[in-house]
Amino acid sequence: MIQVSVLYPNKEGSKFDHDYYRDSHMPLVKDKLGSALQGSSIDKGLAGGAPDAPVPFVCIGYLTFNTIDDFQQAFAANAEPITADIPNFTDIEPVIQISEMVE
Repeated sequence: MIQVSVLYPNKEGSKFDHDYYRDSHMPLVKDKLGSALQGSSIDKGLAGGAPDAPVPFVCIGYLTFNTIDDFQQAFAANAEPITADIPNFTDIEPVIQISEMVE
């Protein structure tokens, strides 16, 4: 299994609408990626590791697929509507990481 992490770095002055992300964007992503998507979850950043430290990421979305090919094929076919929706909830450019799930 692989996990696609979509990280939204905390940037001063940026916007992020968590309700829209949860209630509209993620359902759109699930619908567009279809059966290739095996699971998803969202982390809403609360704090950094040290007392009073700012949160490093305001949000992290996780998408699980069986293989990298499954992700790449599903996303390539639906990249336009998914990425076109990003300005509706944030002005932060996401950072993408693909990882092998080892546990």
